[in-house]
Amino acid sequence: MKSFLLIDDHVVVRSGIKSMLSEMFKPVEIFEADTGKKALQLLKENTIEIIILDVHIPGTDTLELVQQIKETSPSSKVLIFSMSAEKIHAPRYLKSGARGFVSKESSMEELLKAINIVSEGRRYISDTLAMMLAESPDTVKEQNPFSNLSPREMEIATLLLDGKTAGEISKMLKLGASTIGTHKARMFEKLGISNLLQLKELAEVYQL
Repeated sequence: MKSFLLIDDHVVVRSGIKSMLSEMFKPVEIFEADTGKKALQLLKENTIEIIILDVHIPGTDTLELVQQIKETSPSSKVLIFSMSAEKIHAPRYLKSGARGFVSKESSMEELLKAINIVSEGRRYISDTLAMMLAESPDTVKEQNPFSNLSPREMEIATLLLDGKTAGEISKMLKLGASTIGTHKARMFEKLGISNLLQLKELAEVYQL
């Protein structure tokens, strides 16, 4: 029997994936979590084969969560399923131990294909990502200034691009306003920009 853990703070997303998995895999056991803490607790109590994880979960550093999952349940395979830009996030998560990255803009057929590949112990890499990974690390870094950001800075940049204010980000990530300000200042410095408009323009160039 296959077992899955869906980690996403959106109930609608979890419901859609759960419905597909219930139809495609029988028998199947499906667990759900909307926080990293709950996910780790479920992993301690159950044997789970595949974990489908979103990049952005309020109050959770998902890059660190991937590493914690490896420590808690080494046999579990993590598949990232996110709206976040593949070219920006996929290399980070694959390096941390995820077995694949699928965009939420992809079809359910592609998600199913990724699940089957990952369950076989292989990595799922899209054609777009394969082309990018074929380039040298130095080239990718030179082409994409966002690759210079830390995981937390990248998270804040994405939330700012989603229209969130510094105050809202502070509450979502459960960090002080001054801490958010510090991360934002460092992120702007690394990107060579000075305001949100320039961040949006840069994000458009690199399709963030």
